[in-house]
Amino acid sequence: MSSSADAQQRSSSLGRSDSPTLKDLIRRARKARDRGNWTEARDAYKAALEAADQTPGGRLDRAEIAGELGLCELALLNYREAAELLTQSLEQREVLPIKVQQRFEMGQAKAAFYVVRLLLSVDPPDAEVFIDGKAIGRTARTYRLFLDPGRHVVRARAPGREEAVHVFNGERGAEQEISMQLPHAAVSSIKETSPATPRPVSRSPAARPEAPSPRASWPGTLRIGGIAITTATATAGAVFLLRAHVVHTNLREANEVRREQGWTSHACRDASAPAACAGIHGQAKERDLFATLGKVSLATSAAFGLATAASFLTEVAVFGTAPRAAGVRVVPVTTSEQAGVLLQAAW
Repeated sequence: MSSSADAQQRSSSLGRSDSPTLKDLIRRARKARDRGNWTEARDAYKAALEAADQTPGGRLDRAEIAGELGLCELALLNYREAAELLTQSLEQREVLPIKVQQRFEMGQAKAAFYVVRLLLSVDPPDAEVFIDGKAIGRTARTYRLFLDPGRHVVRARAPGREEAVHVFNGERGAEQEISMQLPHAAVSSIKETSPATPRPVSRSPAARPEAPSPRASWPGTLRIGGIAITTATATAGAVFLLRAHVVHTNLREANEVRREQGWTSHACRDASAPAACAGIHGQAKERDLFATLGKVSLATSAAFGLATAASFLTEVAVFGTAPRAAGVRVVPVTTSEQAGVLLQAAW
């Protein structure tokens, strides 16, 4: 991750603390790093970071030690810890030399490729935040966190607020943005109102229960089914006609070859017809069958399509507004031998 020459170049910045303990820890960490002993270097840098926290005016020492510790974690494949430490160091980049900034930025980019970056905003800002059941340990309005890939549960709670929970699956190298607002907890009406002096309750229009829409019933389900059947039959018809065309092309090419071999158009009608005629008749029947199925499927698709379109027009005429989108996604899936429909929605 770095050479001994780089270590000597940084000695003027890392080694100018007045604490001999800090100097010894940094020196030991550098030696272990140059030998490739990343575990020993990490432990020494971690102890040096704790010592720098107790040293007044050690802002430069702390920023650079955190970055070096992050590079050690990166070498040990601890990507989440590396990303956190390198980000923490680069937050004070103004005190770091340019070359040191570049090394830390390269390490941060490499570590971020293997972790999930979480940008979390919480309201109110004094809410406690838990990631997978573990408290973050600090309160803020926004958090920039690094997590291992996989499923995570974010939970936030605050006095007088309802608890908020968010579950997501993080992919490696992806960035996830979450905004959590904790609503005020509902207050019991028994505590608010005395029995002797009942307080009138006002009901706002937004609080009134919404009447069920006539569109949110079985006609909507039938309409979704009509869309699915229309798409499926249209796709099947196209596949059948394509198959019939392929068989017809093969028959035509085979007939040209047989004519060159001396076959006549009445060769398969004679009593002493060649044995190959049975295969020719089978291919002709297959072609006619697929052509018929294709035409029937397309006709069925047209019928269901017209019926579905008519249901939309009827609803507009009756209710005066077009139905809301149901969020249905219909994707035809076809191959040379099979056809199907992928239907994705929520009922």
